[in-house]
Amino acid sequence: MNDLLVPARFCGPPVSGNGGWTSGAMAELVHGHPDDHTEPWPAISVTLRRPPPLDTAVPTTETDGVTTAADDGGTVAQAERAERALVEVESVDAATARAAEASYAGWVTHPFTTCFTCGPDRAEGDGLRIFPGPVDDLDGATRVAAVWIPHPSTAEDWHAYEDDHRRASLPVTWAALDCPGGWAADLANRPAVLGRMTARVDTLPVVGEEHVVVGHFRGSDGRKLHTASTLYDADGRVVATAEHTWITVDPAAFR
Repeated sequence: MNDLLVPARFCGPPVSGNGGWTSGAMAELVHGHPDDHTEPWPAISVTLRRPPPLDTAVPTTETDGVTTAADDGGTVAQAERAERALVEVESVDAATARAAEASYAGWVTHPFTTCFTCGPDRAEGDGLRIFPGPVDDLDGATRVAAVWIPHPSTAEDWHAYEDDHRRASLPVTWAALDCPGGWAADLANRPAVLGRMTARVDTLPVVGEEHVVVGHFRGSDGRKLHTASTLYDADGRVVATAEHTWITVDPAAFR
């Protein structure tokens, strides 16, 4: 097995890894390199046990189908194939998603402004700058949406597709699915970090093309917040979908 390594660029809180990117990196360890895989990627469930350290190689092992990243500080994350289907979030059109960004709650209050996925302090080409704002209620719960155009810096240096388009990496695709779920659960007023994420990637997003990501709040249980998100391409086709469990926290403990 390879090590889990989260470069500092892919932080969530300032001193630890973005939950979605880290989970995607764990999923990649389970799947193998994309060049060796026939899409779609089966769903993988990743549980984060403690804040992922940055710029630190964490050894991984595989036992009975569970891939574990752990070091002297304990277990960081565990990943395994998911045995259940994921329910996709209903899409919205790009114009609606783009307009919603003006109402992104993170412009006013944000627990982690450095977040690789949704941090407003991240520059274009550095962070993903996905800023999901409310679009409507779905089944009585908040739905948020944003437009995302994958930057060339998110691509791997390989071409696994006959059309030879450059595509965002698998961990970046998971990162794009991460925070839209959290903002549907109101991270501004209920700061939280990712505890578990299950995602299925049907195809990798094409660099330079417009995508829409939609998040949905699905309920809470004590400190746990349950959400989902789906990434769509410019033609309205599902690129990837995820379900999440978040744990409410004091943001000061993660700085």
